Amino acid sequence: MATPSDQRPIGKSPETQAINAYNSGVRLVEKADELYADAARQTDPHKQKKTLDSARKNYSTALRKFAQAIQLQSGMYQAWNYLGYSQRKLGNYQDALTAYDRALSIKPGYAEAIEYRGHAYLGLNRLSEAKESYLALYASNRNLAGSLLTAMQEWVGAHRDDAAGVDVGMLDSFASWVSERSKIAGQTVGLTREGATSAWK
Repeated sequence: MATPSDQRPIGKSPETQAINAYNSGVRLVEKADELYADAARQTDPHKQKKTLDSARKNYSTALRKFAQAIQLQSGMYQAWNYLGYSQRKLGNYQDALTAYDRALSIKPGYAEAIEYRGHAYLGLNRLSEAKESYLALYASNRNLAGSLLTAMQEWVGAHRDDAAGVDVGMLDSFASWVSERSKIAGQTVGLTREGATSAWK
């Protein structure tokens, strides 16, 4: 006859707990991304602020989930990558770079981390490093390279309207480079590959 101790549920392994935390974090990021995109379409400033606040709350909760996953499985490079993503979306670019670098130290050449790190470099106006990120992706994953190039085009447009401390000569040089890369990418559009999937398999 089974004793009460025999009927206790079997605890989940650290690996299973880490995967569960990671997947929860990914779902929160997806929800936050939807809210962030919705906020950009809002015309009412009050509604826009409320939606952005909800997005930030989801990114913050996701960040804690990814930190939990890493605590359980420090080699989970996908969690380091999404930790960086959440930090970047919260405006913590330097912390984001640290997380991306950790992901890439575990899995060199990890395309998603290279792309996201490129976005963080843009956020810090570290343009030469953003270009290096793009060129690395262009050689390995044209789909993600295209996403980073779009962000570069948006960065140029935003800084044309408000230089925000960026040297005009540097801005012109970068804008010219982005334009040139856009033409090259357009000529080779048939060579694209699908990007990496986000969910843990």
